[in-house]
Amino acid sequence: MTIRRTATALLAGFVALSTPVVAQEITVTHAQGETTLPGVPEKVVSFDFAAIETLEAIGVDVAGLPGSNLPAHLEKYASDDYAKVGSLFEPDYEALAALEPDLIIVAGRSSGAYEELAKIAPTVDLSNDWADFYGSIQANADIVGQLFDKEAEIDALKAETDAKVEAAKAAAADAGKGLIVLTSGAEVSAYGPGSRFGFIHDTLGVTPVIEDVEAATHGDAISFEFILEANPDMLFVIDRDAATGSGAAAAILDNELVAETSAWKNGDVVYIDPVRAYIVNGGLISFGIMADQVAEALSQ
Repeated sequence: MTIRRTATALLAGFVALSTPVVAQEITVTHAQGETTLPGVPEKVVSFDFAAIETLEAIGVDVAGLPGSNLPAHLEKYASDDYAKVGSLFEPDYEALAALEPDLIIVAGRSSGAYEELAKIAPTVDLSNDWADFYGSIQANADIVGQLFDKEAEIDALKAETDAKVEAAKAAAADAGKGLIVLTSGAEVSAYGPGSRFGFIHDTLGVTPVIEDVEAATHGDAISFEFILEANPDMLFVIDRDAATGSGAAAAILDNELVAETSAWKNGDVVYIDPVRAYIVNGGLISFGIMADQVAEALSQ
């Protein structure tokens, strides 16, 4: 009897070892529909820097990415070890076809190329939803976790970012009212709740000095008189030019009108990391860093 059990066990082990492992299909729902992959992708191309940050955090490398506008903190990807497959706006379809990726990730600036890219390889769109920016960041992270069987790692990242958000909200409770502005050249634009940079209000809890900025500004650039009239306690600045080259927001805002605001008088002008806010523009990693920045500024 003992010998028979051993023989049976050996036979079962042999069958198990000789049976091929069948990859399980993975289906995810994203901003432009549903995509099915035959298994966990190995060769990945991302046109989204936020997704690259997330992949790096969970130990997944990319094979290809845009060859321009690379943030300094992602400098390692400038190496020839990583294929350059176009820009944030214009994919290089020939380079992509030659690379033969298992997965292509698009978002925001590259989302318009989704249909053409999907002809080359399974493609997912991780674009953000400005009306629910943080919620969409979390949802996109969940998609990454599903694609690479890294749900536990993504849950840990989400928990870390949630803690940073709560710290910012606690600091914002007694910080007064804020105004978000973006400088580009000599122009200044304002952003409010529900806008591209409205997460400072919507998620981090800073009370807006103007509830409906779009209605107040008619979607146009604002004047320095507008900033003075709003008179925010906190001024949050995104310097677009600093994100793409050399910025000059401090010099632009340093004038006699802005100088009369409570924010300027009290030194409560916060320059949000322009690369994280404007170029990366999403993702758990950059969002957590911006949340930390806001929390630190509000706590001083």
